[in-house]
Amino acid sequence: MEPQIGQAVADGVATVVIDHPAKRNAMTADMWRALPPLLGALAADPAVRALVLTGAGDTFCAGADISSLRAGPGRAQELAVLAEEALAAFPKPTLAAVRGHCVGGGAQLAAACDLRFADEGASFAVTPAKLGIVYPASATRRLAALVGPATAKYLLFSGEPIDARRALRTGLVDEVLPAGELAGRVAEFTRVLASRSLLTQAAAKEFAAGRTDRDGHWAEQARGSGDAAEGVAAFLERRQPRFTWTLPAVPDGAATPAGPR
Repeated sequence: MEPQIGQAVADGVATVVIDHPAKRNAMTADMWRALPPLLGALAADPAVRALVLTGAGDTFCAGADISSLRAGPGRAQELAVLAEEALAAFPKPTLAAVRGHCVGGGAQLAAACDLRFADEGASFAVTPAKLGIVYPASATRRLAALVGPATAKYLLFSGEPIDARRALRTGLVDEVLPAGELAGRVAEFTRVLASRSLLTQAAAKEFAAGRTDRDGHWAEQARGSGDAAEGVAAFLERRQPRFTWTLPAVPDGAATPAGPR
């Protein structure tokens, strides 16, 4: 099978699959290129309310396909950064479901997601020091913001792997699941995400990322959304709310609402 980025949508959740099992789901140049437009289409799909990124089989992603680095790492790194930024800018909740190896560019993609759930057998490594590559500034800053400067330096300076339990302690992952329970927990949790107010989630995602120029936008969206009235009514009536707010349409070529400032 050719290396590919697969995708499926069910029950409000998009699942994006890194699929290159012959090389432990290493990302080829074409796979890096495929990710931003795929994410753009899913962001624009009103049926999608959350996204899961995972790897085919028993591993998440072994990083960049080393064969793509032979002509020099610059272009491959540029493609990886574009994919990373597209994932970080995705305006709906994103969750990386990690089994097995999450290495290099795989760790870069996982860190760009909002949340990370891992199988207890997962391992994480950030390996540019093994190749003499300068890790991208955006990825370095995102990693340091996630795990703190000390752990970021440990990972970047050494390139050594850490196990899922240590990743949980440092904040690199949010939950660690016993063997065989990851898929069920991810399905359960993403059903929760898909049932909640996307208005709340999209605004919180921007605010948590430090965006400061859209307070008025979100106040206007809240006034016109009807989500608060529905949430209060559902609580008083003891039923599940039916939130209807969706992301405003974005013109072709424009940044997504959570995108560049």
